[in-house]
Amino acid sequence: MSQTRRLLSGNEAIAYAAHKAGCKTASAYPGTPSTEILENIAKIKGSIYCEWSVNEKVALEVAVGASLAGARALAAMKHVGLNVASDALMTLAYTGTNGGLVIVSADDPGMHSSQNEQDNR
Repeated sequence: MSQTRRLLSGNEAIAYAAHKAGCKTASAYPGTPSTEILENIAKIKGSIYCEWSVNEKVALEVAVGASLAGARALAAMKHVGLNVASDALMTLAYTGTNGGLVIVSADDPGMHSSQNEQDNR
């Protein structure tokens, strides 16, 4: 098997990894610096269902629903969006999932496109 080297941004690498890992559902709420994740997933030819959600909580709930059904799923949002999605996240902590679930919380150091600077590690 031949390998090809690629130079990718972080968001492109996340999209590529989701595709290679067998992700079937990806949802997000647009907001820099995470917008490009779903945009890049949507560009990949394949069978990943992509959805822009009305807010971060809904984006997480879409991904959790897919994961509960046994599919691998990804939810992407900016760092302050995880605050909006916290109710769904806390519920997820005690319900668990059946498929894989990745939550991408893109921090914005220096507040280039956000109202505050927080560290979601």
